[in-house]
Amino acid sequence: MEFYLWKQDATGARLGEIRTAHGVVPTPAFMPVGTQGTVKGLTPEDLRSVGAQIVLANTYHLWLRPGADLIRGFGGLHRFMHWYGPLLTDSGGYQVFSLAPTREIGEEGVTFQSHLDGSRHFLTPEGAVQIQEALGADILMCLDECTPYPVDQEYLRKSTQRTLRWAKRCQEELASRDKAKALFAIVQGGMSTELRRYCIDGLVEMDFPGYALGGLSVGEPKELMLEVTAACLPQLPVDKPRYVMGIGTPEDLVDLVGLGADMFDCVLPTRNARNGMLFTSRGRIIIKNSQHRDEDMPIDDLCTCYTCRHYSRAYLRHLYMAKEILAYRLNTIHNLWYFLELMRQMRRAIAAGRFAKFRAHFYQLRQVHDGN
Repeated sequence: MEFYLWKQDATGARLGEIRTAHGVVPTPAFMPVGTQGTVKGLTPEDLRSVGAQIVLANTYHLWLRPGADLIRGFGGLHRFMHWYGPLLTDSGGYQVFSLAPTREIGEEGVTFQSHLDGSRHFLTPEGAVQIQEALGADILMCLDECTPYPVDQEYLRKSTQRTLRWAKRCQEELASRDKAKALFAIVQGGMSTELRRYCIDGLVEMDFPGYALGGLSVGEPKELMLEVTAACLPQLPVDKPRYVMGIGTPEDLVDLVGLGADMFDCVLPTRNARNGMLFTSRGRIIIKNSQHRDEDMPIDDLCTCYTCRHYSRAYLRHLYMAKEILAYRLNTIHNLWYFLELMRQMRRAIAAGRFAKFRAHFYQLRQVHDGN
C-alpha cells in the first residue's frame, strides 16, 4: 500500500489517494460496510455504480461464519464475494467490545461467546492478523480494546497500554507472514486527550502504514467526540492515512474532513435505508410518513442516483409500507450514493481550495426535517 497526499486546504482538509494491489482509493473516502462479505441488498456492480472504491468487511462475523479457512480456500474474500476492488477488514475488537456481558479480556487476548450459537472463542492479536491475512484484505487492522463511555480512568490507562502491546504483537505477526499487507494501528485512550497522545506517540514510534482513531461514537456527546478528534488528528503523521472509525453522519464527515481525516466507515447509510430514513442535501426524511404518500418527486431533487432518476417518493413509500424487498434496495442505493457523492464534492472542493465555502454552503442548504 502507498499513500500520496496531493494537497492540504487552508482549513486542514486533505486530498490524497491510497494505492493498493486491487486499485486506487481517492481520499477523503467513505467505506460502505459489508459486514458479512456483502453490503446488504446490493451487488458489487451496484457498489461500483454508486461510486464505492473500497469496502469494509467484518473480521468477527466472517471468522465465525463461514470461517476464514473456507474463504481462503476460495482464493480470498475478493473472489468469494465478487468484489475485486480494495478491501479493508476490521480486527473484530469493536464487535467483541459490544459483547461486554459475555467476554473476558486478558493480556493474551479476549475470550467471548458467539452471538450465533453461544460457543466460546479466544481471539489474540496474532489470531486477528492471521484471520485477516486468510481473508486476503488489502488493509488489516490491529486488535485493540474499545472502552465504553464513561469508563474508570485507571482501567482506561491500563487498557490503553494493553492496546499498545497488542499493536506491537500484531505488527510482529504480520512481519512473519505477509509483509505485502498494510496493517493500520488503532489509537485508543477514551476521551482523555492525554492518554490519546500517549497512545499516538507509542504507535508512531512503531511506524505503521496508517493510523485510525477508535473508541469514538460510543455514547459520548458529539461535541466531545469532535474535541477529541480535533486534538488527535494533527498529532498523526502527515504522510500516512488518517482513519476515523465508525463515523458517522453527513455532518460528522464534513466536520472531520475539515479537521484532516482521510477515511471513514459507518453502517448509518445502509442501516437507516432499511429503516426508511433517507439522507438528502436538505436534511433527512422518513419515507413512511404520510406526507410522502402523494409526492411525485424524487427523494432529493439535487441527486442523480438511480433511485432518484426513476422513482417518486410516493412509490418508495408504497414499497416500504408494503415491506417489499425492493424498498430496502432502492433506499440503500440512494443513501450510499448520497454519502459517496458528498465525499466526491469534498474532494473537488479541497482541490479547488474552497473547502471552507463548501462547508458553509453544506450547512446553509440543509434543513432539519424533524422526522418528516
